[in-house]
Amino acid sequence: MEPSFRIVPGSAPKSASVNDTANSLGLHDTLQYGPRSIAAEIKTENALKDRLENWEETQDNLKLSMQRNLYGLHAPMRLLMERKIVSANPHMAGLPQSNLHLDILMGRDETIEPVDIFGGMEDAPPLNIHKDMEKKLNM
Repeated sequence: MEPSFRIVPGSAPKSASVNDTANSLGLHDTLQYGPRSIAAEIKTENALKDRLENWEETQDNLKLSMQRNLYGLHAPMRLLMERKIVSANPHMAGLPQSNLHLDILMGRDETIEPVDIFGGMEDAPPLNIHKDMEKKLNM
């Protein structure tokens, strides 16, 4: 948990240049790093995509930082400990699982997402539960 009061994710500096693979003369060293890749040098990612990918993590860090400042260090530590305990949910291998406890601790219990309605498209009844349990328990 990084203490931060950011509301929106910051822009991560992503850059690819020949300077990373330059030799003593400042040119791309093809023998050591291979041929130049123009795709690596062009920045195709935009700032909006980066922000959307890091949105939930930034919001979670903000909430944990606010809890730390209001209630002390024990509050976010306890919440993170509870999340870790609940995320290690023992379940039958091969059967679809949902972790309602973790959703409640993360504050996602009152939101409806496509995964809640459709589930995973690969959710099918298991063909052989015994084989899946043996695989899970390394037997």
